Formats: sequence, structure tokens, C-alpha cells
Amino acid sequence: MSDREKKLVLFFGLAVFVLVNFFGISWFQSQKQKVARQLTDAKGKVTLAEATAASFDTVYGEMEWMAKMIEKSPAPKNGQLVATELEQYASNQATTHQLEIKRRAIKPNDETGIHFHRAKVEFNVSGREESLYRWLDRLQMPDQFKAVTSMRLSPDAKDDTMIDATVEVEQWYVPLVDGGSDASAEPDEEPEAEPAPNEIPGLPPVPTPTPAPAPEATNLPGTE
Repeated sequence: MSDREKKLVLFFGLAVFVLVNFFGISWFQSQKQKVARQLTDAKGKVTLAEATAASFDTVYGEMEWMAKMIEKSPAPKNGQLVATELEQYASNQATTHQLEIKRRAIKPNDETGIHFHRAKVEFNVSGREESLYRWLDRLQMPDQFKAVTSMRLSPDAKDDTMIDATVEVEQWYVPLVDGGSDASAEPDEEPEAEPAPNEIPGLPPVPTPTPAPAPEATNLPGTE
């Protein structure tokens, strides 16, 4: 083999080596980036799994409470009746806990909900702090869909032992569907058939007389 051929073979060998290394390095870098992305995704999934596991008790408790609330869903009621009953309940509890009712009002119901509407009442009361807290505890009843949604407290200007409070109480209820009261009504009965003219209630039916047969034609004498 001549020197020229040896140089040519060496040149091609070097070229092949360079190409192999170039493609090898490119493939290695792409694999490295792929592994890095997979590692990042795996870390994100692990972080999400840890956060989910940490909040499992809270989420499970909320789901269990929601399931119980659905089971105890109240029967449909008239909104005005719910508001009146809520106002009476709050008034009775305020009297029981020795609070002075300065003002009370039934506010318009919130009927924007899809499944539940809300009845609202507002009270302005005055009394001792411990009595007020006991009254609020009786109004905050999630199992009966009652809750204190707004409260404003201010000390009495004349007596430091007394406190004034303006409280808004709401109750969620299932509204009556339009025409729902008619659902329980009994279906209209079909009108009774009028008795035939010969059928009188309490008496046996009068037989219908059979019409007499037409007399046979007779030939007069002399017409034969």
C-alpha cells in the first residue's frame, strides 16, 4: 500500500471517528436531558403525593361531613315559614340566655342558589359577654343548616360588663318546587256515568217494554 493510500485510509478513519463521536455525544446529551426531565417529573409527582397524603385526613373528614349533610338534607319548605321559624328560634334562645333584644328583623331570602335557598334574620341584642357567647353557640348549628354569617360587637358605653352585638343568622333550606304541593293531591276521579233513564238508585231497574209486533196484513172480503 502506497503512502497516498495510507494517508487516505487514515483520513477516512479519522473522519469516521469524529462522526461517531459527534453522534455519540449528541445522543448522550439527548438521553441526559430526557433523564433530567423524567427526574423532574418524578420529583413533582412525589411532592404532589406527599401533599395529598398530608391533607388526606382533612379532605376525608370534609367528604364524610358532606355525605352526612346530604343524608340529613331537609325536606322542602316554604321560604317565609323557614324565616319565621328561624326568627322565633333565635328570639327564644336570646330570652333563655337573658339577652335584651333591642331590634330584630326578617330580611329577604336569598333565592339565588341552585339547590338551597337562605333565610336571613338580623338581631341587635345587649347582655353579658358569657350570655352572648352561649347564645351564639346555640345559633351556630351546622347539622341543622343554621349559621352566624355576620357579627359586629361593641362595648356598652354605660356598663363595661355589658356588650352590644348585631348578629345576622342564616338557615339553608330546600325550596318548594312550583306545583310541588299539587304532587300529593289525589288525581281527579273520573266522572261517574249518569244512570240510564230507567235506572233509579235504590230501585230495581225498570224493564224496557218490548215493542208489539206489527199486525199481519189481512185481506178484506171480496178482495181476494
